[in-house]
Amino acid sequence: MKFKVKITEVLSRVIVVEADSKEEALNKVSDMYNSEEIVLDYSDFNDDVKIEIICENNESPKTYN
Repeated sequence: MKFKVKITEVLSRVIVVEADSKEEALNKVSDMYNSEEIVLDYSDFNDDVKIEIICENNESPKTYN
């Protein structure tokens, strides 16, 4: 039998920016990320790994950590 298994790793980093509003802060960081001023790498790995079976029918995915 063959199974599809999905592995997801999460990278994250907190960025501090000066802004007049939450929206402006989000836009600034989004622009920085999109222009590759911010590039997440192995040092941003936060040990959040999810491994799950991808179901072919309407079953819920089975997750294993």
